[in-house]
Amino acid sequence: MSDNDSSKLKLGALTALVVGSMIGGGIFSLPQNMAAGAGAGAILIGWVITFIGMICLAFAFQQLANRKPEVTGGVYGYARAAFGNYIGFNSAWGYWISAWIGNVAYFVVMFSALSFWIPAFGEGNTGAAIITASILLWVLHFLVLRGVHGAAMINTITTIAKLVPLALFIVILVFAFKIDTFNIDFWGTAELGSVVDQVKSTMLVTVWVFIGIEGASMFSGRAQNMADVGKATVIGFLLTIALLIAVSVLSLGVLSQPELAALKNPSTAYVLEAAVGSWGANLMNAGLVISVGGALLAWTLLSGETPYLAAQDGMMPKVFGQLNANGSPAASLWLTNGLIQLFLVITYFNGSVYLSLVYLATSMILLPYLFCALYSLMVAQKREGYQAGESTAKDVAVGVIASIYGVWLVYAAGLQYLLLSMVLYAPGLLFYVWARKERGEKPFTGAEAIIAAVIVVLGIYAAYGLSVGTLSL
Repeated sequence: MSDNDSSKLKLGALTALVVGSMIGGGIFSLPQNMAAGAGAGAILIGWVITFIGMICLAFAFQQLANRKPEVTGGVYGYARAAFGNYIGFNSAWGYWISAWIGNVAYFVVMFSALSFWIPAFGEGNTGAAIITASILLWVLHFLVLRGVHGAAMINTITTIAKLVPLALFIVILVFAFKIDTFNIDFWGTAELGSVVDQVKSTMLVTVWVFIGIEGASMFSGRAQNMADVGKATVIGFLLTIALLIAVSVLSLGVLSQPELAALKNPSTAYVLEAAVGSWGANLMNAGLVISVGGALLAWTLLSGETPYLAAQDGMMPKVFGQLNANGSPAASLWLTNGLIQLFLVITYFNGSVYLSLVYLATSMILLPYLFCALYSLMVAQKREGYQAGESTAKDVAVGVIASIYGVWLVYAAGLQYLLLSMVLYAPGLLFYVWARKERGEKPFTGAEAIIAAVIVVLGIYAAYGLSVGTLSL
């Protein structure tokens, strides 16, 4: 890629990458996803926890962009700088898998929305849906191969377009909101469990809709100004959380929790249909198609960038660190989109649906986020990048809260999803050893060898559990 400033990403494009990555299919399915496991009271508590945790995580990314401008690669670069090569590799590997599995989920929910007009697409995993999704996948693939900067410009346009139906949805629901409906079973029914259980059930959903908060930091190496990376992260977060809270909370004043939980996704279509009639469902389904189209483009950029960045540092095989004539990581994109194609076929044969893919994708991102939070705390405590006499108190507090939030997310996800993530982390060992041998370097330190062994053992155990039915998505 040229070093010419015209080919670098500015604040607007970086912010659009953050917003475009976070606002995809998730927000359009949020009312049903949240109501499926929690009442209004627990949902509000979940949003408070999420706001505090995620704003601190956003500030942690901003702090790291300002204090450690030499560390590029986002979640991968920060984990490697903090904990060494193998943990850094696993952070890149987990983030990458989360990205492309998330794209599979986006394809499913997009064609589920299109089934409103084309019934043959069903729940988004019928034969017709998979064939059409596959065609779209490879169109996006060749678009990104033509250049990252051009694709980022298209992402900016689609990000603006997707905000219009969401803004209209919120305005209409403000007038349709009924407090009596909102108060029905405010703390949930007995079937939903305790308030703590309900709050935990919201966690994977809230993290899913915020995956992408690191979008600007992932492209820090392509940014025109490193200071814009932190600004884009915080601006994108504040805009996104305002939209997410409004969509989920206002929906509870139009339909009750059981009614929302029973909706087909994208559930915002049927919430707006209940408020204003069939044109509302048409609007939101169209909005989702535009939104997911943009999100698919943003995540194709992000998922292709991750193996490329890792290969640049010798953490992935050299072939993935090569750019084509247009500045795109071609080998990385071929691997990524080939796996997306494989999983699209798998969804046809095993009936995987949107939420199952969401939970799996989210479980893969939890540890990388935790590593970044811990690194921000380490940087502040060691005063790295600070001038003499400059206070670190705020950044230490941010790092502590973000780290606690990261631990809470792992706990809230539960042992099942942590084990399932190990099934996908374990094969990464082969790529890591391959990359290290290319450089003639020893793959592991003593501690890293133990970590690798634990990941493999847990992955085998989880795979066995899946085969005998003791674990499932």
